[in-house]
Amino acid sequence: MIPFFSVVVTVYNKSDFIENTVNSILNQSFENFEVIVINDGSTDNSAEIIKTFKDQRLKLITTKNQGASKSRNLGIKQAKCNYIALLDGDDIWDLNYLDYMFRAINTYPNQKIFTASVSQKYEERIIPLKYNINQNGLFGIHNYFEASKAHSIITSSSVVFHKSILEKTGLFDPSIVSGQDTDMWIRFGLFNEVVFINKVLATYNYNPKSLSNTTFKLKAKPKFDKYFEEERKDPLLKAHLDRNRYAMAILSKIVNDSESFNYYTSHISTENLGKKQRFLLKGPRWLLRFLLKLKSYNKKKLYYPES
Repeated sequence: MIPFFSVVVTVYNKSDFIENTVNSILNQSFENFEVIVINDGSTDNSAEIIKTFKDQRLKLITTKNQGASKSRNLGIKQAKCNYIALLDGDDIWDLNYLDYMFRAINTYPNQKIFTASVSQKYEERIIPLKYNINQNGLFGIHNYFEASKAHSIITSSSVVFHKSILEKTGLFDPSIVSGQDTDMWIRFGLFNEVVFINKVLATYNYNPKSLSNTTFKLKAKPKFDKYFEEERKDPLLKAHLDRNRYAMAILSKIVNDSESFNYYTSHISTENLGKKQRFLLKGPRWLLRFLLKLKSYNKKKLYYPES
């Protein structure tokens, strides 16, 4: 019998986390799934830890290091099921995660993308993300761009999608080294609404060694130049892209990359930014670095380098 979900896990040097990640999958209350773990050329003992699990639902594929996009794409291509659930190799699911996803799919059988609220873990502190969604019930349908003003309602550890959407969106873009998931969710949002489960069902483990927290070269980041035509027709998409461009412009200023700063700011409509954002965009580099230092002292996630 074909399982209902294909769970795709990508792993690169996650030996400190991968055991808990796999346990959070195999111990799900909903049991009808397969697990495809792509070991992306890990140089630690991640693969050895995964091999200790003796569960027929789990399949391990080891490749040379090729990056998150190619690893996820390989896992998706290997999937037997129509519904794909992604999970990063250092994050964990609530033990009822797939059960809630199954219930959401049965409630909204014509929808293609399903996601849930996420918490972030910093050492021993766990902080639920705050979203700008106005939703009283457990399930709700939202425009991705409108619902992601505070935080993206889709993450690479809290999304289930019907693989038929890939006919329009395509797979993850291997040319983007860091931020390829941001690019993918934009394409998801262009063609689909999103069913949001108003319950914390996944936990993002802040790992200062992860690629998104250590890659500060602007050439490795999304340029958002694929969407010039679409954003002229869709103000919600335009505002979403401008918020992401703002983040890249701030990073550009911090790392003293004036060429990238000029590129990103040239495509921002400042009416899509708040007063504080407009101030910081014009502010001195030393102020941004000082604010990041304060954030690091509070042990909050840093999206840009400290030094």
